[in-house]
Amino acid sequence: MIDIEEGGIATTVQDLGRSGHYHIGMPPSGAMDRYAHTVANYLVGNDADAATVEMTYQGVTATFQEDAVIAITGADMSPSVNGDPIGTWETVAIDAGDELELSFATEGARAYLAVAGGIDVPDVMGSGSTYTLVGIGGHEGRALEAGDELAIGDSTDGGDELVGTRLDDEYVPEYAAEETVRVVLGLTDYRLTEEARETLCEAEWTVSSEADRVGYRLEGPDLEFEEREQPFGAGTGPSNVVDLGYPIGSIQVPNQPIVLMQDAVTGGGYATVGTVISVDRGLLAQRQTHDSVYFEAVDVDDAITARTERNDRLEAIRAEIEGKD
Repeated sequence: MIDIEEGGIATTVQDLGRSGHYHIGMPPSGAMDRYAHTVANYLVGNDADAATVEMTYQGVTATFQEDAVIAITGADMSPSVNGDPIGTWETVAIDAGDELELSFATEGARAYLAVAGGIDVPDVMGSGSTYTLVGIGGHEGRALEAGDELAIGDSTDGGDELVGTRLDDEYVPEYAAEETVRVVLGLTDYRLTEEARETLCEAEWTVSSEADRVGYRLEGPDLEFEEREQPFGAGTGPSNVVDLGYPIGSIQVPNQPIVLMQDAVTGGGYATVGTVISVDRGLLAQRQTHDSVYFEAVDVDDAITARTERNDRLEAIRAEIEGKD
């Protein structure tokens, strides 16, 4: 059992999400940075889909009521155990009674705490992920707060043999340097003027204070739309279209970009001019308020290649960790 003493700013339990329900308006939720989440699980001997604790901007303070094996990945929140600093992207042993404390993120925005055996929460529609907008999944369907208790799932060997394992530096992201996210343009990008389409991928965009699990609103130049008579079923604004489905990572443009993330609505009537590729959504999720973001246009083949390379990278990490057992 893990006792939460301080819940941080926006801390939830997440796995890889609940797939297969998009058609009924249920987004997948799940870890915003799937790479960091997955590696944290591998470091403690879990499968990739085990539930972790996702911490945003500020981490938790928690006391472990039992021995455990943990790993913390993602944003650097200066973790410590009983006041002594511990490494990130590394497997660490915890004794019953130890206090884990994480501070504010200095690089990146989201950190992941994995525990051997996973965080034990009920499945809702096939996932333990928290979707706070409707209050399902995770711990009581909400962000963690002081006084909460999290159960630890059963682990075959407790992950003890992995203690001391450290991820090779070549696999550790440098979030401060990752300003560019790749996008596949399309859907209704024809609604933008030619100049606006160029601006989308040339301008420096800045993460606004309105950036969370639902969407990342970016600030920068206004994007202009082609003039037209609005069709039946569309709103009156130039950015309105007849309702369509929103892919995760899709870029809405009321006038400046909003990138829809894991907890976003699944459809609506704003022009959607492109989609951040799956590999780079985690990088966007690690950008802090006021950080810069640049879009780079790629095609679908490039996106598939990037996904294959990321999957190969994760498989190499898993094989390397398992080889140290």
